[in-house]
Amino acid sequence: MLVSKAARRYAIALLELSKEQKSVEATLTDVQFIESTIDDSRELENFLKSPIIKPSIKKEALTALFEEHISELTMQFVSLVATKERAAILHQISKAFISQYNTYAGIIEVEVRSAKKLSAKQVEELKTVLEKTTSKKVNLSTSEKEELKGGLLVKIEDTVIDGTIKHKIEQLEERLLDNTLELN
Repeated sequence: MLVSKAARRYAIALLELSKEQKSVEATLTDVQFIESTIDDSRELENFLKSPIIKPSIKKEALTALFEEHISELTMQFVSLVATKERAAILHQISKAFISQYNTYAGIIEVEVRSAKKLSAKQVEELKTVLEKTTSKKVNLSTSEKEELKGGLLVKIEDTVIDGTIKHKIEQLEERLLDNTLELN
């Protein structure tokens, strides 16, 4: 999901406010709750994005939905977002906040793909190596892709390290074709 500039600005403002009030971790927990609630409900997402529904109704619904579950600071922020007619980007704001928090806390997202499921020990060892290599805390997600044949594909932000057998075979095939063309 692309995050708009407006969503990023709101997220930065919330992070700065939570730093001032020394409630960054509590705000993170609240925002994660908001994000997962919207992720889990296509109806809520459509409701917030609907241009037909008045901002006051969206604000009432958000208050009823979240008031008992999140801190006063975060609830005031959600109310402000609804009042400013930005409820449609609340999901983007939550994602942007988590991203801003990760930067603030020195956490990077790393995605690892492998041909077979990695054991808990392998995941832990990989996480340790990545944390030493990047000098940051690593939030590691893993997935299996049988077509990789073996090895690992590691994606750290915009950098992809492809150590899969599939990739090695493709490189070998490319070299063989290049050599064949040179001989002709």
